[in-house]
Amino acid sequence: MAAPDTPPPLLNQPALETLLYLEGRARAATRLTTLGFTLTNESLALFPYRQAALFLCDAFGTLRLSAASGLVSVAEDSPYTTWLSRYVRQLPALEAPTPFNLVDAPEDIAEGWSEWLPGHLLAVPLNAPDGTPVGLALYAREQPWLDNESALVARLHATYGYCAWALSRSQPGIVERLRRWRSTRAARWTALALAASLLIPVRLSTLAPAEVVALHAPAVTAPQDGVIKTFHVQPNVPVKAGQALFSLDDTTLSNRREVALKALAIAQADALVAQQKAFDDTRSKAEMAAALGRVKEKEAELAAITELLGRIEVRAERDGIAVFGDPNDWLGRPVQTGERVMQLADPRDAGVLVWLPVGDALNLEAGAPLRLFLHTQPLSPLDGELLQTSYQAVTSPDGVASYRLRGRFTDSETPRIGLKGTARVSGDWAPLAYYVLRRPLASLREWTGL
Repeated sequence: MAAPDTPPPLLNQPALETLLYLEGRARAATRLTTLGFTLTNESLALFPYRQAALFLCDAFGTLRLSAASGLVSVAEDSPYTTWLSRYVRQLPALEAPTPFNLVDAPEDIAEGWSEWLPGHLLAVPLNAPDGTPVGLALYAREQPWLDNESALVARLHATYGYCAWALSRSQPGIVERLRRWRSTRAARWTALALAASLLIPVRLSTLAPAEVVALHAPAVTAPQDGVIKTFHVQPNVPVKAGQALFSLDDTTLSNRREVALKALAIAQADALVAQQKAFDDTRSKAEMAAALGRVKEKEAELAAITELLGRIEVRAERDGIAVFGDPNDWLGRPVQTGERVMQLADPRDAGVLVWLPVGDALNLEAGAPLRLFLHTQPLSPLDGELLQTSYQAVTSPDGVASYRLRGRFTDSETPRIGLKGTARVSGDWAPLAYYVLRRPLASLREWTGL
């Protein structure tokens, strides 16, 4: 490359004036965008070309398109930009203006070249005073590039490279700004304040899915083996004491009762015959006693079946809310004696059930504060306290191994049973540093075993 202070050979007076004008424009630029506009558009006054593009090195030394002739701004994802950037990054390191031709381009480059550029290209490196690459300028046209033009271009781009280097230093990147700020007094005070803030005591807390439940809700169970026939109430509706809740299918018991009635009638007829014989034959008195015994047996069977029929319909023992799932999931389903079908919840006895995942578990004791953020009113949290925690993890409704936590509300307002939300459970006090590093340390121990 020709030295910046040495004019190219055979430079006439108009060309010299144009060169000096462009150099003055470059030195007057206060931003890289202004310099890019001068390079890609105003350089046409010194040498002819049809297209021009400027690539500048980023903080990692990668060439990125900064300006293009005829464009106010360049889009990094356009087909032209994508192809041109891929082509520039495969070019070798250049020390001087180097011409490239379409006929000499590889096959994978020639296809895009014929679509986006004329046949002759001149690549000009932009370097800092110490020789460090700053960027790359491209000029394309239909005519071949001449040697005297390359010398003129080298002289002008020595100035362009110096100006680009100076402007990049006057507008440092984030890394350079951080490096400069690190040596200031404000940085030292900030570091000291951050270190001191890590000692601030904070309360350990975790978030977990939660649901409003009844703390003391007696279960309504199946009184006997059978099949659920119908429900008399809908889920989550208030019921009164003595109101019918659901009924079991009575087909089998009704048939058994009919059979028991027939059997009792036969036993009574046999007993009557035995009594009549006993008047004439003393030996028939023993048969009469046996016949009367069979009557008693059939009466007992009938009474038992009648009692079972009376328990087919299950009624509420107290006022409350019938809490159960979809009735269609129960209809026609066999149940066993004692199997829970629903619960009778007291709306005034509402609490919160929290499913705390094992990975987020804390050391929690009864009385620990908790706050519930319902999905229906996320801006109005409800305060409460922890009542009990489980020692053994179980599978939550979401399929996650979790601990069951129960709490009660300390607010006067109690939400509707069945609402869901997110609970924040607070544990012991610890320094802020432990609060921030607790999860990373747990993950590190899990992976390394240290």
